[in-house]
Amino acid sequence: MNEEVELLAPVGSYESLMSAINAGADAIYFGVENLNMRSRSSINFSIQDLSKISKICKDSNVRNYITLNTVMYDEDMPLIRDIIDAAKFSKIDAIIASDLSVISYTRSQNLKVHISTQLSVSNIEAVKFYASLADVMVLARELSLEQIANIIKEIKAQNINGPSGKLIKIEVFIHGALCMAISGKCFLSQHLHNASANRGECYQVCRREFHVFDDQNSELMIDNHYIMSPKDLCTLPFLDKIINAGVKLLKIEGRGRSPEYVKTVVTTYRDALNLISEGNFNPKKLISLETQLKKVYNRGFWDGHYLGKMMHDWNTNIYGSKATTRKVYTAKCLKFFSKIRVGEFLMENGQLSVGDEILIIGPTTGTIELIINELRKEDISVQKVIKGEIFSLSINTYIVRSSDKIYRIEKTI
Repeated sequence: MNEEVELLAPVGSYESLMSAINAGADAIYFGVENLNMRSRSSINFSIQDLSKISKICKDSNVRNYITLNTVMYDEDMPLIRDIIDAAKFSKIDAIIASDLSVISYTRSQNLKVHISTQLSVSNIEAVKFYASLADVMVLARELSLEQIANIIKEIKAQNINGPSGKLIKIEVFIHGALCMAISGKCFLSQHLHNASANRGECYQVCRREFHVFDDQNSELMIDNHYIMSPKDLCTLPFLDKIINAGVKLLKIEGRGRSPEYVKTVVTTYRDALNLISEGNFNPKKLISLETQLKKVYNRGFWDGHYLGKMMHDWNTNIYGSKATTRKVYTAKCLKFFSKIRVGEFLMENGQLSVGDEILIIGPTTGTIELIINELRKEDISVQKVIKGEIFSLSINTYIVRSSDKIYRIEKTI
């Protein structure tokens, strides 16, 4: 595998940020204020967060990109400039943009631009047009792998360079939610709720169950009730083909999803990339990796448009998640004794027992997965603890912080 390939993780909170870094992401991307395509679904960072995020990333040798890719109006211009100015001051690595006003101001401040998928770059002529503005382009999601490979081939053949003087790098989405609309350009939410999906305010109307009637008020039979709701993209089975096509940046969708989702998906794709590099990416290993992915939120998996499958393959038959596990909040950390690596916790919901699988999540900790080997209450070993009790738990090689939360993992299937 080419060492230049970059695994790019979604971040919608500090918990997700640390989870992405600890899981092995090469870079993270995140939204600021309300000018990003997940302004409704994620915990948006503020301009004041930029320096802290940048420092955390730089200390971990992880690149960081701001998504500033919604439809922009004249009244947005002051905030756009404030965000870009703060990004420059904080040494953010690049701005992911689609509106020419954002691209223009970012370039004027000598910041790098990544062309967003919102611009639907889908052919070599579009790549050539934007080459003077950006070194990285996120291609339209509707392209096949063959089309992507051809674009990359032409970039090399025609020696198409970005502002850095280096060949244009191509980025694609490899995992996460898909939208029924072309590159996310949809007006359904705005039509029904006056909340524009193109401003990051989507109500996800397409995920609902619809009943269709003809002009005689007869209900039409639809094989799949969720006719506009795609399954999640999963490229794990053919990740090696994406690498071989020459893609340099592999992007995971999910800024609105949980920290454990980010940790699990990043870890799984990092493991897959390592296996590809070692020449050990085989069907047996693939089954194990896919099992891991199914544990966290998903609507079922689909190959996307990459392999040329028919559109009817994409529809899910559920409203929510097909995850094989779920998390249930149980306790919070009161103290952590770093010398002996033991945490003291207060049970606030349900119970915990020896043998339970748990998550510990916090804004500095990220996400830790553990199996409880021993529980102690008043320095006595016990088999379980219940709501209202204070207990201690050995954390071994990890560090946790006050107010970190414990969740018990339950199987749903």
